[in-house]
Amino acid sequence: MREFERKQLLERVDREAATVGASIPDTLDVQGEEFELREFVFEVKKLDAVPAERREDVEDAKKSLRRERLQRRERLEEADISREEGEELVEAIIGIERALNALESLGTTNIEAEIEASERADRKRWFSFLKEALGHDDNEGIKR
Repeated sequence: MREFERKQLLERVDREAATVGASIPDTLDVQGEEFELREFVFEVKKLDAVPAERREDVEDAKKSLRRERLQRRERLEEADISREEGEELVEAIIGIERALNALESLGTTNIEAEIEASERADRKRWFSFLKEALGHDDNEGIKR
Protein backbone atom coordinates (compact mmCIF):
# COMPACT_ATOMS: atom_id res chain seq x y z
CA MET A 1 0.00 0.00 0.00
CA ARG A 2 1.24 3.46 -0.82
CA GLU A 3 1.66 6.06 1.90
CA PHE A 4 -1.11 8.35 0.61
CA GLU A 5 -3.52 5.37 0.67
CA ARG A 6 -2.52 4.63 4.25
CA LYS A 7 -3.19 8.27 5.21
CA GLN A 8 -6.62 8.15 3.54
CA LEU A 9 -7.53 5.04 5.51
CA LEU A 10 -6.33 6.58 8.77
CA GLU A 11 -8.38 9.71 8.04
CA ARG A 12 -11.47 7.51 7.65
CA VAL A 13 -10.81 5.97 11.06
CA ASP A 14 -10.31 9.37 12.69
CA ARG A 15 -13.43 11.08 11.31
CA GLU A 16 -15.82 12.42 13.92
CA ALA A 17 -18.79 10.66 12.38
CA ALA A 18 -16.96 7.51 11.30
CA THR A 19 -19.32 5.26 13.26
CA VAL A 20 -22.51 6.78 11.85
CA GLY A 21 -24.21 4.03 9.91
CA ALA A 22 -21.48 1.54 10.79
CA SER A 23 -22.50 -1.89 11.96
CA ILE A 24 -21.10 -3.84 14.86
CA PRO A 25 -19.27 -6.95 13.63
CA ASP A 26 -21.03 -10.26 14.37
CA THR A 27 -17.82 -11.77 15.67
CA LEU A 28 -14.39 -10.41 16.37
CA ASP A 29 -11.10 -12.17 16.94
CA VAL A 30 -9.84 -10.69 20.21
CA GLN A 31 -6.46 -11.94 21.37
CA GLY A 32 -6.90 -15.18 19.41
CA GLU A 33 -10.42 -15.91 20.68
CA GLU A 34 -13.68 -15.47 18.80
CA PHE A 35 -15.93 -13.00 20.58
CA GLU A 36 -19.64 -12.78 19.69
CA LEU A 37 -19.51 -9.00 19.70
CA ARG A 38 -22.87 -8.04 18.19
CA GLU A 39 -24.78 -10.51 20.36
CA PHE A 40 -22.98 -9.29 23.50
CA VAL A 41 -23.64 -5.62 22.75
CA PHE A 42 -27.34 -6.15 21.95
CA GLU A 43 -27.82 -8.39 24.97
CA VAL A 44 -26.35 -5.76 27.28
CA LYS A 45 -28.09 -2.84 25.52
CA LYS A 46 -31.50 -4.47 26.15
CA LEU A 47 -31.04 -3.79 29.84
CA ASP A 48 -31.89 -0.36 31.23
CA ALA A 49 -28.71 -0.38 33.28
CA VAL A 50 -25.89 -2.87 33.59
CA PRO A 51 -26.66 -5.15 36.54
CA ALA A 52 -23.93 -5.51 39.15
CA GLU A 53 -23.23 -9.13 38.14
CA ARG A 54 -22.57 -8.07 34.52
CA ARG A 55 -20.55 -4.89 35.16
CA GLU A 56 -17.24 -6.72 35.33
CA ASP A 57 -18.00 -8.53 32.05
CA VAL A 58 -18.86 -5.24 30.36
CA GLU A 59 -15.75 -3.49 31.71
CA ASP A 60 -13.53 -6.41 30.64
CA ALA A 61 -15.11 -6.37 27.18
CA LYS A 62 -14.52 -2.62 26.85
CA LYS A 63 -10.86 -3.00 27.88
CA SER A 64 -10.36 -5.83 25.39
CA LEU A 65 -12.06 -3.86 22.63
CA ARG A 66 -9.95 -0.76 23.31
CA ARG A 67 -6.78 -2.88 23.23
CA GLU A 68 -7.88 -4.58 20.01
CA ARG A 69 -8.78 -1.25 18.38
CA LEU A 70 -5.34 0.15 19.29
CA GLN A 71 -3.51 -2.91 17.94
CA ARG A 72 -5.42 -2.82 14.67
CA ARG A 73 -4.82 0.90 14.29
CA GLU A 74 -1.08 0.39 14.88
CA ARG A 75 -1.09 -2.35 12.25
CA LEU A 76 -2.83 0.03 9.84
CA GLU A 77 -0.26 2.76 10.58
CA GLU A 78 2.90 0.68 10.46
CA ALA A 79 2.54 -2.76 8.88
CA ASP A 80 3.41 -3.69 5.32
CA ILE A 81 -0.13 -4.55 4.21
CA SER A 82 -2.16 -4.40 1.02
CA ARG A 83 -4.89 -1.85 0.35
CA GLU A 84 -7.50 -4.62 0.81
CA GLU A 85 -6.07 -5.54 4.22
CA GLY A 86 -6.11 -1.87 5.11
CA GLU A 87 -9.77 -1.57 4.11
CA GLU A 88 -10.61 -4.61 6.28
CA LEU A 89 -8.76 -3.08 9.22
CA VAL A 90 -10.64 0.22 8.80
CA GLU A 91 -14.00 -1.57 8.78
CA ALA A 92 -13.03 -3.58 11.87
CA ILE A 93 -11.74 -0.52 13.74
CA ILE A 94 -14.91 1.45 12.98
CA GLY A 95 -17.06 -1.54 14.02
CA ILE A 96 -15.13 -1.83 17.29
CA GLU A 97 -15.57 1.90 17.87
CA ARG A 98 -19.30 1.54 17.24
CA ALA A 99 -19.52 -1.29 19.79
CA LEU A 100 -17.52 0.72 22.32
CA ASN A 101 -19.83 3.71 21.87
CA ALA A 102 -22.83 1.48 22.54
CA LEU A 103 -21.24 -0.10 25.62
CA GLU A 104 -19.96 3.17 27.04
CA SER A 105 -23.39 4.77 26.81
CA LEU A 106 -24.81 2.22 29.25
CA GLY A 107 -25.64 3.27 32.78
CA THR A 108 -22.98 5.92 33.14
CA THR A 109 -23.35 7.41 36.58
CA ASN A 110 -19.99 8.99 37.19
CA ILE A 111 -20.59 12.51 35.92
CA GLU A 112 -17.08 13.71 36.82
CA ALA A 113 -15.53 10.93 34.71
CA GLU A 114 -17.86 11.83 31.82
CA ILE A 115 -16.87 15.49 32.03
CA GLU A 116 -13.18 14.60 32.14
CA ALA A 117 -13.51 12.26 29.15
CA SER A 118 -15.39 14.93 27.23
CA GLU A 119 -12.69 17.52 28.00
CA ARG A 120 -9.97 15.08 26.90
CA ALA A 121 -11.80 14.47 23.63
CA ASP A 122 -12.19 18.23 23.11
CA ARG A 123 -8.46 18.78 23.71
CA LYS A 124 -7.58 15.98 21.28
CA ARG A 125 -9.80 17.49 18.57
CA TRP A 126 -8.35 20.96 19.24
CA PHE A 127 -4.73 19.73 18.98
CA SER A 128 -5.54 17.80 15.78
CA PHE A 129 -7.08 20.95 14.33
CA LEU A 130 -4.07 23.05 15.31
CA LYS A 131 -1.60 20.53 13.86
CA GLU A 132 -3.48 20.50 10.58
CA ALA A 133 -3.99 24.26 10.48
CA LEU A 134 -0.35 24.98 11.25
CA GLY A 135 0.91 22.34 8.83
CA HIS A 136 2.82 20.32 11.40
CA ASP A 137 3.78 16.76 10.56
CA ASP A 138 2.23 14.31 13.04
CA ASN A 139 5.50 12.61 13.93
CA GLU A 140 8.18 15.23 13.77
CA GLY A 141 6.48 18.56 14.39
CA ILE A 142 8.10 19.91 11.21
CA LYS A 143 6.22 22.19 8.87
CA ARG A 144 5.44 20.78 5.46
